[in-house]
Amino acid sequence: MAQTKIDIDSESKLCFVIMGFGKKTDYETGRTLDLNATYREIIKPAAVAAGLRCVRADEVSHSGLIDLPMYEMLLRADLVVADISTGNANALYELGVRHALRPYSTIIMKESKGKLYFDLNHVNTFSYDHLGEDIGASEARRAIAELKSLIEAVLNKPAPDSPVYTFIPRLIQPKLSEEQFEELIQQTEENEERFSDAVIAGETALRESRFSDAVRNFSNVVEMKPGDSYLAQQLALATYKSKEPSEIASLVNALKITSKLEPDNSNDPETLGITGAIHKRLWKITQDSNELALAAKYYGRGFEIRKDYYNGENYALCLNYRQNIETDPNERNYYFVAARKTREEIFDVLSEIIQSPQFDERSDQKWVIASLANTLFALGRKKEADHYEELFYEFENKNRLAKWEIETYESGKQEVLNLTNVPKRKLRTKSRSH
Repeated sequence: MAQTKIDIDSESKLCFVIMGFGKKTDYETGRTLDLNATYREIIKPAAVAAGLRCVRADEVSHSGLIDLPMYEMLLRADLVVADISTGNANALYELGVRHALRPYSTIIMKESKGKLYFDLNHVNTFSYDHLGEDIGASEARRAIAELKSLIEAVLNKPAPDSPVYTFIPRLIQPKLSEEQFEELIQQTEENEERFSDAVIAGETALRESRFSDAVRNFSNVVEMKPGDSYLAQQLALATYKSKEPSEIASLVNALKITSKLEPDNSNDPETLGITGAIHKRLWKITQDSNELALAAKYYGRGFEIRKDYYNGENYALCLNYRQNIETDPNERNYYFVAARKTREEIFDVLSEIIQSPQFDERSDQKWVIASLANTLFALGRKKEADHYEELFYEFENKNRLAKWEIETYESGKQEVLNLTNVPKRKLRTKSRSH
């Protein structure tokens, strides 16, 4: 699905946005934030509502290097919005360049729970709340309105917001001619649309299980923006799910992609979860215990770092696999207890998520509920598990469950029941509409 192109007069002032791309982990809090959602749901709508053209730093150059066009944008843009959430190094550097080049018209943003880095604690910042990988609808409406008002105030009554020009008031701002600047802006807008369309096409193909299409689209954007962890993660995911040219080959190829993300040193739960999934699938095919050990290692690390329920569920499963293949009774008992303790911890994590006031605005509601049902089945708490399973199937009545999502839940549930030796329950067979 292509983005709707917004027609903005070429004479409109320019808002240049510097921020990270895709899902990034804030290592101070361990949370993963979808920065694309921040741009799409807050920054661009607010800038457009204020009458500005809006382009993103990532679309100036896909080389990953700050170059002449980037410097031109940082100098000439009527407004720069810098989202420094997750401590993105490029965004912080580009913000510093902007502060050195322009005395005013720079807005700093950060997610409310994130750390304010370096010497920016005396600079006014705009804060917003992130649910993790989502921004709730009510928060998006609030943030758009307030950011729009701030943009209008900054443009209508410029005042020094750069620490450089505040503390060195006699500093003279550099100038740059108009020549070719408009052409640069137009090229950047075209790059943004082309790049964003390819990312959206890849994400849509993944959701619709068109994995070969997803591989093609993500391969293209990885070439445009090499080194971006989110794009590499999505390419690895699509690659192993494609099972092309064969299942083993797809898994090996996916491992080559994740190896560039250095999972042994990574604190990114997404990287660790995908790497763990690849090794788990390799173990199921080869029955090589080393592959199972690696799967448990990466899943376990992903759960430990962020208490990520996806990593936690799979870590517990890997412990059950180890339990079932061990011949030493003491080792079997160790893995049984470790898996149970992990699930008890997962239950606490999921319960806290469900009780959060923002839960109804999360896009992963159904998976939180499904995970809670499976966790409770594994713990032998059948009555509670039945309750959450019914809540999960209510999404079907609202036409919010695809066939593959139901199949994923039911196969996962059956695996949990088999591994934890809980008596098998008959899966639902009622007629469903999809």
